[in-house]
Amino acid sequence: MARTNPLQFIQQVRSEVGKVVWPTRREVLLTTAMVFVMATLTAIFFALVDLAIKGGLRGLLSLFG
Repeated sequence: MARTNPLQFIQQVRSEVGKVVWPTRREVLLTTAMVFVMATLTAIFFALVDLAIKGGLRGLLSLFG
């Protein structure tokens, strides 16, 4: 691997950062909202699964207890 001196490295980093396409404010807000929606749906799903498992186990244990 070829070694690069610090000045060349900084120039290369600046060049690469210049190629980055930064998201607009609207895109950031939209993706943030989608993350919150998906996190809420996931939490609801796992809460329902937890309730189903808890009910199943209580029913199963009541047969033997």
